[in-house]
Amino acid sequence: MVQIKANGINIEYDEIGPKDGIPILLIMGFGAQMTSWTPVFREALAAQGMRVIRFDNRDVGLSQRFEGAPSPREAIQAMAEGRKPDVPYTLNDMAADAAGLLEALGIASAHILGASMGGMIAQLTVLNHPKKSRSLISVFSSTGDPSLPRTSPEAQAVLLNPPPSPAREDVVAHSVKNRKFYASTRWVSEDAEVAALIGAAYDRSYDPQGVARQYAAIVATPPRTEKLKGLKRPALVLHGTKDTLIPWQAGAHTAASIPGSEFVLIDGWGHDIPAAGVPTLVDYIAPFVRRTEVYRAELKARQAAA
Repeated sequence: MVQIKANGINIEYDEIGPKDGIPILLIMGFGAQMTSWTPVFREALAAQGMRVIRFDNRDVGLSQRFEGAPSPREAIQAMAEGRKPDVPYTLNDMAADAAGLLEALGIASAHILGASMGGMIAQLTVLNHPKKSRSLISVFSSTGDPSLPRTSPEAQAVLLNPPPSPAREDVVAHSVKNRKFYASTRWVSEDAEVAALIGAAYDRSYDPQGVARQYAAIVATPPRTEKLKGLKRPALVLHGTKDTLIPWQAGAHTAASIPGSEFVLIDGWGHDIPAAGVPTLVDYIAPFVRRTEVYRAELKARQAAA
């Protein structure tokens, strides 16, 4: 893992797969570090000939920290009143980080895959920086449309209720316990496996204030529904029926908002990427990427002929 200057900030990233492979950028979700993209998932994509790049979003992991303690409630009120929220940054800035990372790495364009909040950032990366984007792959995410079903009360508590203390054992136990409210039922991860992943993330970096600023960025970013209607990139939307953090109807709405998009609803899948589910997910992602690459090649050939 190394740092690079991109979009004016320091971003921690790494990559696997062939350097001349099809580039795919992975954007992780709310409060999660890039290490949440597990080796089994990344290696499965790399085995399909992809150059797999992941990075820490601003304010988590080892990427640059910001300052301030914004109030999400005040940000919501400002949005309702048509005022500019007083927040350090929005998801648009985080999308600029993603595009800036590709630029800093000398990658002209990539497939943009984001999960949860990362899916929201991915949507904005493709919308705001289309030349850097070959396609959009939105994973258990949302357009942010206020008409969509809300997070279940139990899952909402998972997002907002802090652990009893910042001690490592409390943070790990709190996370392992709460994940049961949104985890997959089709593919079940052992508690010990999850605890090891959370513990490693804690040891790498633990900063609740950065997570709070990310939450403020989410609520301070307008819905993307109308903009997505004009998206001119291939899009794949993946969601699960057991997702209680972002109900599957949000994924269906995302796909319905994007002309020509593909929507895959997976029975029993929650708001996680268990190792046992990786083959199924890659079986959707890899063919979509290959189809997009064929489409791009054909389009370039037609343009050259013209």
